[in-house]
Amino acid sequence: MLEGFVAAHPKDPFARYGLAMECANSGDLEAAAGHFQQLLADNPDYIAGYHQYSQLLTRLDRSAEARKTLTAGIEVARRSGNDHARSEMESLLSSIP
Repeated sequence: MLEGFVAAHPKDPFARYGLAMECANSGDLEAAAGHFQQLLADNPDYIAGYHQYSQLLTRLDRSAEARKTLTAGIEVARRSGNDHARSEMESLLSSIP
């Protein structure tokens, strides 16, 4: 169902995020990564995408990409005044080796 909605509305951030999360939860991590990349390309202010994508990248042993994504997400959260998301991403960033 989500795939059909995303196909019809490819730039809808909520649908793309939901599809990325569904792929991640079902174990299709590479598809999830692709959806998160597209989400952030189309919607660079979608803060939750940075956090979840970084967690996924960490699971894929792509630590350098995870750190880069978190750094970008922290800046977006800072600009938008979302201190809670900024703090969570800073905590995650400090835990990545």
